[in-house]
Amino acid sequence: MIFETEQDRLRELKAIELYTKVFGGKAVKLGAMDIDFKIVDDNNIPLAYVEVKGRNRTMRNAYPLPVAVKKVANLMAKRLNPMLIWACEDGIIYGKVEELEGIVKYGGMQPRVGAANDLEMMCYFDKQKGLRYIRY
Repeated sequence: MIFETEQDRLRELKAIELYTKVFGGKAVKLGAMDIDFKIVDDNNIPLAYVEVKGRNRTMRNAYPLPVAVKKVANLMAKRLNPMLIWACEDGIIYGKVEELEGIVKYGGMQPRVGAANDLEMMCYFDKQKGLRYIRY
């Protein structure tokens, strides 16, 4: 079961639009069971793959930054410039996966009825050199 709300999708779009405005390219939304976006150039040549995670906090209070291990693995399987973006209330925090160092442990969110993946293996990233910031 997918629990993504319209508000979640809007936050994701706001984040990826800011990212592509700053760095160029066009975001192509991938399938529901895939990572979030492929970034392509004007000739539709892939430049990067991106997973956007919502974070209902300010950038200052966003740490540690969580993401499911399986999402990181799926993103890395794409091989071409895998990027993680956390969409916070006041901007985005982003980084290239291969430049990040995190802690892996079992965790997630409070289990919801019908949700199989609320508790799973998670990566948690603290502040580090590989993370960058852009305010809205």
